[in-house]
Amino acid sequence: MKIEMLKQYEVDTITEIWYRGSVQSHSFIDSNYWLAQKQEMRDKYIPMAQSYVIYHENEVAGFVSMVDNYLAALFIDPVYQGNGYGRELLQFIKGKYSTISLKVYKENKSAIRFYEKNGFLIKETLLDENTGHGEYLMEWC
Repeated sequence: MKIEMLKQYEVDTITEIWYRGSVQSHSFIDSNYWLAQKQEMRDKYIPMAQSYVIYHENEVAGFVSMVDNYLAALFIDPVYQGNGYGRELLQFIKGKYSTISLKVYKENKSAIRFYEKNGFLIKETLLDENTGHGEYLMEWC
């Protein structure tokens, strides 16, 4: 598995992975919400983060985006989920940071299990004001 820093020409690809993954893993939020966020994700949030891409052969399989020590996004293309790409990206990022925090929706049980299995602990319960859904602040150190 090859991990490299995001290249500009891959921004549209990871935006699409983010969108499809968000709709799939957050079925409790109307898909129109994610569609409305797509352009801002592409033009604002991805450029402000340090992002790394993981490849399946020569195709982008997923990505992780960090803003300082905050894990802003970790998404694997649904086609490649369940093959260890998320774990690989997380291990890669853990090698670069001494602490990592992230937020995850309380309803996203599979993501919570994934992060707990990889050493993250729930530190706080919050409310996402944009969606009205509860979320956990999780931390690894």
